[in-house]
This record gives sequence, C-alpha cells and structure tokens, in this order.
Amino acid sequence: MTAVALADARAQMAEEALSLSGSLNVRRTVVSLITLFRPRLADWATLVMPDSVTGGLVLFGGNDASFSTVVARDSVAGPGLDRILRTGRTELRVAAEAVPADELSSMIPYPELRAEAVELRPGAVLGLGLTARGTTLGALVIVRGHGRGFDDDEVAFAERIASRAAMALASARMYEERSLIASELQHRLRPATLPDIDGVRLAATYRPAAEHLDIGGDFYDVHGSDDDWLVSLGDVCGKGVEAAVLTDRTRQSIRTAAYFDRRPTAVLGALNSVFYEAGFDRFVTVVCARIRTVPTGGHAEIELAAAGHRAPIVLRANGRVEQVDISGMAVGLRPDTHYRAAAVRLNRGDAMLMFTDGVDEARGDDGFYGVERLTAFLPAYAGASPEVICEAVEENVVEYLDGRSHDDIALFAVTCGA
Repeated sequence: MTAVALADARAQMAEEALSLSGSLNVRRTVVSLITLFRPRLADWATLVMPDSVTGGLVLFGGNDASFSTVVARDSVAGPGLDRILRTGRTELRVAAEAVPADELSSMIPYPELRAEAVELRPGAVLGLGLTARGTTLGALVIVRGHGRGFDDDEVAFAERIASRAAMALASARMYEERSLIASELQHRLRPATLPDIDGVRLAATYRPAAEHLDIGGDFYDVHGSDDDWLVSLGDVCGKGVEAAVLTDRTRQSIRTAAYFDRRPTAVLGALNSVFYEAGFDRFVTVVCARIRTVPTGGHAEIELAAAGHRAPIVLRANGRVEQVDISGMAVGLRPDTHYRAAAVRLNRGDAMLMFTDGVDEARGDDGFYGVERLTAFLPAYAGASPEVICEAVEENVVEYLDGRSHDDIALFAVTCGA
C-alpha cells in the first residue's frame, strides 16, 4: 500500500471510530469496534470488560464479532491482561515463530477464544487499554498471524483509534447504566402489586409522558394492615432522575409518618415539615386517603386530606358524581402548614377515583380535558370494577389527546364491595 493510500485508509478508520459514538448500546458499540479493527489492523480481535454484575470479565468477539461470554477474574494468568485493565497501558507480545501459549493465556483468558488465536500461529499480540475520562473500561486484544508484527507507527495508530473508541464505549455504558438506574427508580415509584383488602377493591394505572418515557414524577402507594390502610397519590414537580429520587423520598417519608399516625392531616403535616426543613427546590402535591373498612356493614369510611393536589371524585352506585371538598397548600412551601380533613363513606357499589394533573390538564382540540369532562364521563361506569374505571378514563383521555404530547397520567380507584 502506498503512503497516500495508507494515509487515506487511516483517516477513514479514524472517522469510523468517531462514528461509534452514534450507538448508545454497549454490545453494538463493541461489535462495531471489533469490526473496525478486523481485518484492517488485525487478523483476530477480542474485547474484554469487567462485569459489574458478576465481578468477572465479559469477553466479546473472536472469530465471531457477536460472540460473548463471562469468565472469572482469577482466570487471567499472568500480568498481561490484568496489567492493561489496571493501568490502561499497552502490552505487546511478539515472536519469530508463534507467541507462546503462556503469553496467550495472559492476554486471552478463555480457552475457546485462545484456541482460535492459536490457529493463526500468532506473530504478534497487541493489548490496548480502552481508557476514557480517566477510567480504563476494558482492553482490546488484537492478533496478527504468522510472520506479521506491529511496528511502532502501527501501535501508536492503534492506540489513537482505541482512545477514540473508548469514548464511544464510555458513553454507551453510561447511557445503559443510567437506563438501569432509571428503570430501578421507576419501579420504586409505584408498588408492583396492590394489596387485597377485605371489603374494598383497588386498581391503578400509569402512563408516562409520551416525550419522556423513562422517569416521571407521578407516584402512588398503599400501606397498612387489617382494616386500616393509607393510600397516597401525588406528583413531584419535574422529570428525570432528580425528580424520581425526590419522589422516592416522598413515598418513604409518607410511610414513616403513617407508621406513627395514619391520619392524612398528620401525614401531610409531617411531610411538609420534612420537605420545608430540607429546602428542596421542587414542590410536591399529594392527596392521602385513610381507608377503614366495615365488612359487616358493607361500607368503608375514608378520611382524606390534600396538599396542592386535585380532590378525588366519588362515583356512587346510582351514577351520581361528587368531587370531595378538600384543598391545601403543596408540600414544602411554608412551615407549619395545617391541612383540613374531609370524610367520605363508600357504600357497596360506590367508587372513589384519585388522579394526577396528567388527566385534567390533557390538552385536546377544545383545550384542557378538565374535571367537568371527567365527571360527565364517569356515570356510565357506575358499579364497575376499579380496573375498568381506571382503564376507561385513561383510554378516554388518550383519545381526547389525539396523539398530542401529555404529562404523566396516574389513576387510582377504590370501590366498595369485594
């Protein structure tokens, strides 16, 4: 290859290395990186990364760029690969005939992959640290067959390409880790299942904002025992990980306060004190409902309080709709805020619906969906199960949106009569 052709080939390879950042998937980035090096700079390649889940090492590539396996960290024999992973420094093994087996073992810790490299009668094995933002993420081990080595210029070029590729790999790994954290936080915002309570039935639905599919600030929770339960539903201002962390703290604070006193006014008062003293720059709206069932009487007594949140709607068995008369300041805005309680009795066939602003503030052709539209819609579902009520309201709101963006939508329904 002429000097000009070599320069052009390297320039193209460097450009392709930069394009690796277009993928935010670790596996796809790894496969692309291996394909980038082979066959242009090597006859064979494998990439090794520490696995945070198992504590071992994940090996990718070999003859099949899409192959992967996990090995124990102590399966690395000798200082080669281990030194690269610790320091990020390049390791080069060369031989006139073939790199000895023990040298290969120190660089390729998986027997099947090592056997593939042995078949090439390797003349050189080059280990490159994949270092980005001061952290060595892994090592790329590339092999050239019999009679082929790496000169100093080729090693330096391979290091530059590896450095660029490491940035793409770091971005992909960061994105995946953030997604895992987001997923875990999202699961913590709402219970996986709702409890079975004698005398009442519970159901809930949640639909994230269309433009923000990972983490929202809406939450609901249920905790208690026997015939005394507290339901909470609320919304933390904002989106993203910070909002989710604050939402989780809200849920835990409510649980702690309810452990000592399940009165909704007391729970919201304690929550307000905690948030005001902490000086959070986001506000939280919450509605709490204490449910005490009376199975022998066929009804449930509900005590409610709200902190800046929409008041629940009661749907009677005969189709009459009532919005509970409660209101109160959002949590954390002023010290010593006192909340007012309201009482509701649910008889058999009655239902109570709690909802976040993603419902009434859903914007369609006629403006906001609104509470009036919701109260007009509900009578047709008098006597229905809580699951049917939640699903019907959600579907109606989504139809009203007609494809427009929306805030998170959370609904929680309680019906009397199991």
